[in-house]
Amino acid sequence: MTAHDAVEVILAKRDGGTLTDSQIDWVIDAYTRGDVADEQMSALAMAILLNGMQRTEISRWTAAMIASGERMDFSALSRPTADKHSTGGVGDKITLPLAPVVAACGVAVPQLSGRGLGHTGGTLDKLESIPGWRAALSNAEMMAQLESVGAVICAAGDGLAPADKKLYALRDVTGTVEAIPLIASSIMSKKIAEGTGALVLDVKVGSGAFMKDVDDARELAEVMVGLGTDAGVRTVALLTDMSTPLGLTAGNAIEVAESVDVLAGGGPADVVELTVALAREMLTAAGREDVDPAETLTDGTAMDAWKAMIRAQDGDPDAALPTARESHVVTAPATGVLTRLDAMAVGMAAWRLGAGRARKEDPVQAGAGVVWHARPGDAVTAGEPLFTLLTDEPARFERALASLEGGYDVGSSDEVVAQPLVIDRIGG
Repeated sequence: MTAHDAVEVILAKRDGGTLTDSQIDWVIDAYTRGDVADEQMSALAMAILLNGMQRTEISRWTAAMIASGERMDFSALSRPTADKHSTGGVGDKITLPLAPVVAACGVAVPQLSGRGLGHTGGTLDKLESIPGWRAALSNAEMMAQLESVGAVICAAGDGLAPADKKLYALRDVTGTVEAIPLIASSIMSKKIAEGTGALVLDVKVGSGAFMKDVDDARELAEVMVGLGTDAGVRTVALLTDMSTPLGLTAGNAIEVAESVDVLAGGGPADVVELTVALAREMLTAAGREDVDPAETLTDGTAMDAWKAMIRAQDGDPDAALPTARESHVVTAPATGVLTRLDAMAVGMAAWRLGAGRARKEDPVQAGAGVVWHARPGDAVTAGEPLFTLLTDEPARFERALASLEGGYDVGSSDEVVAQPLVIDRIGG
């Protein structure tokens, strides 16, 4: 590999230039090894944020991050593989029912997930509220479970894209999280290294999402679909609405319970709709468009796959889920229709109740969160419950209530603005 100088690479991007393949390969490798200092990579990340990257640069940057670690291979499995990645939202429990639904249709789902930070919940935090369930699996355990059960949701090992792990932490503390080239390469380096044959991206748009603007979300989706396609992974993205939180719960154990309701053939209509829409995309990308995923929710096969998946990771799918010690009910201020429910307000309330964390090392409460008893368009009655707040620490209620202030409106039905759940589809 050609040696370069960190300052040379920083200056090239600072001045609006295009980094060469050699510069990108060197700087990612040298940073991973510790030969490029954090302050130098911080300067480069800020230059990328301000000046952007060409498609060829982003593709090479992603490839270099993949090359920093191991790459998994699922070609020995007896069935095709497909995975899903969500850019994160409020009440976004879709991975939990989705993986068993797709597995029940004959496609293996290797879902490497993370923990929550800030107002967006983490899939692993939710599943860890199930007694006995463990997130850490060896590669051999993961392969065996994919063959026998068809679905696994677990933590990514340290061997996948270690350059991303280091750069992700740096971006968080240097104001460079929003750089689309760095977001796209972060997500896609892990997903491509994971080795899945097909990938469906759920790119959230709205107040509770990372991307507030539909044009920014579309740009991110297009870049990520391009990166996946370049790497030989069949990739498609759906832009989905996150101005209103998904379902009726935001938390950990309460989202698991809602997911189980969906797998039992019930659950909120929006959670079912998005689960089935993403499942159809995953099955089509994996060459199984002949199967209807909605049927697995009514014939019990998705529930069977869920229970098998949880048991395989030492969890008890029939055990009682943890519940919060304290609850506080917020009643409707007037009789009418809930016209607006802001996802960010709900997400912040759940976080302040203990369902999320401010720092990576913080613990989360399994039973904490927010339940809302109406969705936009639903009738509400003055004095009747609108929200139930849950936590083990009653001192948290005050700040959670402050988060909800101004986060919802009650009015007349003609004030409700209908927004489709799936806004657009990119790629495929």
